[in-house]
Amino acid sequence: ELNFNKSKVIDRGFKEAFLELVSMITTSKDKEKIKKTQLSKIKGLIDSFTMSDEKFIDNKYHVNFDVNFNKKNTLDFFERNQIFPSIPKKKQLLLIPLLVDLQLDQIFLFNNNIFYQNWNNYTESYYLLEYLLPSEDIEDINLLLQNSKSIEDYDFKEIIKKYDLEDFIIVIIFKNKNNYRVLSKIKLEDSFKIYNQEFKITNFSNVEEIKTILFSLKNKYEDSWKVINQINTSIKLPLTVSIDAKEYSKIQNLENVLNELDLISSFKILNFDNQNVYYRLIYNGSPNKFINEMNDKNIKINTENKIWKIQ
Repeated sequence: ELNFNKSKVIDRGFKEAFLELVSMITTSKDKEKIKKTQLSKIKGLIDSFTMSDEKFIDNKYHVNFDVNFNKKNTLDFFERNQIFPSIPKKKQLLLIPLLVDLQLDQIFLFNNNIFYQNWNNYTESYYLLEYLLPSEDIEDINLLLQNSKSIEDYDFKEIIKKYDLEDFIIVIIFKNKNNYRVLSKIKLEDSFKIYNQEFKITNFSNVEEIKTILFSLKNKYEDSWKVINQINTSIKLPLTVSIDAKEYSKIQNLENVLNELDLISSFKILNFDNQNVYYRLIYNGSPNKFINEMNDKNIKINTENKIWKIQ
């Protein structure tokens, strides 16, 4: 306590907050480019911060540290570093981790499957994907046994349809002595991808080695989700929309929504008269995506004319 320096704590808080943000909205490859960003540059991206619940416990200082980053400055920073960040959207999906022991010629879904048992035990605060694992069901086991000889080609539809989730990941881990080949079938929104990865484990009972595989797989899946939700700041779509000047509550709601949308890089009132208020928007995406996002916010748009009308 005699050498305690709060300014050093604040600086560390800024660094930790920046890494948390970067981990949440950039892919693993892009994170490596900027994770060693200088503190002075990080400070230039910050709007405000708060410290609360400060206390010393056993000569250790504890504090809750919240940092707010400036959206425009942060997106500009990513663009200068040729990085497309992602919208930090949470997603729940079904994950079916299947262990195939090639030596024993056996398939394990629930029992004796260390990946199933530990999948949700290891996670990071910045992960966006939330995994629902299948509940133990003898019918599922029988289905897998019936298709064991062609498990790579099996579509798992009978198991997937039991859960009210559109997105899923099928993970088939082929164990052959100390070698592990992992086949991942990833269905996220309209995207479907297949990945093959290989790992080597010297001791199957070593939890740390299993953790290494789990985190590697989860980071791969996180990256797949982030790519789907990337904000392409190189796309600058100018849009002009109008709204009835007398609909004050609708005007307020529109501005609130425009402030919330991550793909809106900027907007301003272009002009107004006694009938309409005209807004100029810069959108980092396609016109259809903008319309869909506004529909999700219960804002309907008439696109029949050159200037779109908020209804």
